[in-house]
Amino acid sequence: MTEVPRKIIHIDMDAFYAAVEQRDHPQYRNKPVIVGGQPDSRGVVATCSYEARVFGVHSAMPSSQAYRLCPQAIFVRPRFDVYRAVSAAIRAIFARYCDCIEPLSLDEAYLDVSSAESAMRLAGQIKQAIRRETGLIASAGVSYNKFLAKIASDLGKPDGLHLITPEQGPAFVETLAVGKFHGIGPATERKMQALGILTGLDLKKAPLALLQHHFGKAAQHYHDIARGVDHRPVRADRQRKSVGVETTFERDVADAATQSRLLQALFSQALLRLTEKQMTAYTLTVKIKYRNFVQVTRARTLDRPIADDADTRLLLAELLHSAGTGSEPVRLLGVTLSGLDPERSAGQYHQLDLFEHL
Repeated sequence: MTEVPRKIIHIDMDAFYAAVEQRDHPQYRNKPVIVGGQPDSRGVVATCSYEARVFGVHSAMPSSQAYRLCPQAIFVRPRFDVYRAVSAAIRAIFARYCDCIEPLSLDEAYLDVSSAESAMRLAGQIKQAIRRETGLIASAGVSYNKFLAKIASDLGKPDGLHLITPEQGPAFVETLAVGKFHGIGPATERKMQALGILTGLDLKKAPLALLQHHFGKAAQHYHDIARGVDHRPVRADRQRKSVGVETTFERDVADAATQSRLLQALFSQALLRLTEKQMTAYTLTVKIKYRNFVQVTRARTLDRPIADDADTRLLLAELLHSAGTGSEPVRLLGVTLSGLDPERSAGQYHQLDLFEHL
């Protein structure tokens, strides 16, 4: 029996936090707005308006760097209570059209609408309802799996609405640069490029054994998505177990002070993602990969929710030192937050510490 293709919508709010600020503050409209840390701080950009993006500003960038790129920008501290309320209103709209909803963060979600006669018509109605009821703009991607729905929602932003059909999927993937694949970050992209894998077609031609040798467990996923295949279901009960951020450096980093500064920036990014997902974490894990490819992890579980405060910064330094940094240049650093709980009112102060100290 032939499997009936699913119909999946990926909804992504356009520049969500910044759009809320521009909606609520008319004086910000049509101006570069950066939500996050202040420019004279060690904070990071949570998001920014499209007017700021034309200057090269992007999420997770240090606020000081964003200021250098766009000194005329309006820097705004996040109002997560407001964003959560707006997100709840948007999810209520989803629920009127669909029963199977998998939120990814405050500003995006997958919807399985396989029973709908027209997923595109439904996506258009949801976009219109969001705009009418919240004053905000969403982009939507429609396809037969999660991977392609996510790709489709990025096409034509802002206010995009794009369909990738089962007939179009495999050929569409072949034309994509591997850096455009959701789940392939800059480090993996560089590694693929070094192997001569520049596009989806190159990835499709690469033998699975070659991918397994270079990319381990992720190889099967890369092999599948290069063919437009993604069997992951939309899971309304999806439970996230951890939030992590890591980066592989263009050049190995030997200086201990630089390693510590880079690790702190990664921690800020991870804590921001945790806040967006309305979670608290109790376990902090640091990952270090040396020039010789030896990998070390160090972890500590706290009796309080992890916050961006002086104690945690000291703990980061301790974990980095206990991993033996200084004996060998580092090629990768990462931070993972785990032991997650849904955010409680008692823990909200800790989550917002990320920006209160900026």
